[in-house]
Amino acid sequence: MRPESLDFLTSLLNTPTPSGDEARGQRLWLNYLQPLADKVETDTYGNAVAVLNPEGSPKIMVEGHADEIAFQVQYIDDNGFIWFSGVGGHDPALASGQRVHIHTRHGDVLGVIGALAIHMQDRGKKPDAPELHDLFIDIGVSSRKEAEKRVAVGDFITYTAGWQQLHGDIYIARACDNRIGTFVAAEVLRLCAKAGKKLKACVVAASAVGEENGLYGAHMLGYSVRPDAALVIDVGQATDIPVTNKKRFGDTKLGGGPILSRGSVNHPVLVKRLEEIADRNKIAFQRGTDPRRSGTDADAIFLQRGGIATAALGVPNRYMHTPVEAVHLKDLENLAQLLTHFILDLDPHETFKVKV
Repeated sequence: MRPESLDFLTSLLNTPTPSGDEARGQRLWLNYLQPLADKVETDTYGNAVAVLNPEGSPKIMVEGHADEIAFQVQYIDDNGFIWFSGVGGHDPALASGQRVHIHTRHGDVLGVIGALAIHMQDRGKKPDAPELHDLFIDIGVSSRKEAEKRVAVGDFITYTAGWQQLHGDIYIARACDNRIGTFVAAEVLRLCAKAGKKLKACVVAASAVGEENGLYGAHMLGYSVRPDAALVIDVGQATDIPVTNKKRFGDTKLGGGPILSRGSVNHPVLVKRLEEIADRNKIAFQRGTDPRRSGTDADAIFLQRGGIATAALGVPNRYMHTPVEAVHLKDLENLAQLLTHFILDLDPHETFKVKV
């Protein structure tokens, strides 16, 4: 990967962007794109867009969501321990013993999610799976008064785990879901800008808020941007680990290329065209299915304005919604190349409509 792009990706993944408090990450994303785009802007809730060739046609939105799963301070007890609620989908069994940052108005506060030592557990009894409301955070204070000088109810919380190279082109981070999607959207705009006069379409790179809580930002962007087509980038489940049932979840692997799915929200014309572009340019991709819904921002966007031609594209991701999500850099590069080739191949008068 280009060193400048990898540096940007590293900064993006290391910047906390909890759902409902995305401004820090959105600012970083916009700063990267501002020199490349004709204009950048944000809306009321902090959705961010960068527009290239605004008078071009058709208008193609390349979108990912910026927000990550998180926690929020719910209650501070008399001894200064912090009880919290979940933002987005969590596995509480993974939380015990993790280090976290509480993002306060005065800066980040380090804490640990407490865990009962194994020596103090009843070994004759199978432990019950914890609920989030059973867990607490220790920030090293001894009273509520002392804790309230450092944190407040409503403060957002994320795991401290950052972006690290696991081996070769495989990297891990707590929030690959889904700032790698906003990264690919940014790279597509960069590559289209580099193409110069070959670009006929209008490209709108978009970074949405609030996906983990209900696809909120995508609803707003689908309505306000009003694209002719939307290419939605999110993570997809990589099943190349020993404990996955491939008969149930399919066969996708890290480094095998992005996942292009058929069914549900995925517009048949777009999917077919993307497959042809991939084959023509010898870009590796994997096939997937969305029998009912995609589980991505595509589910919100395709319904807007009487229907927007939309395709959901996945980057294979191991260990989703954990502090050690794993992705392969080549999959990101292949997806950026695929979407760029698709956009550059478009005719200015092209429309996307299912023939019946």
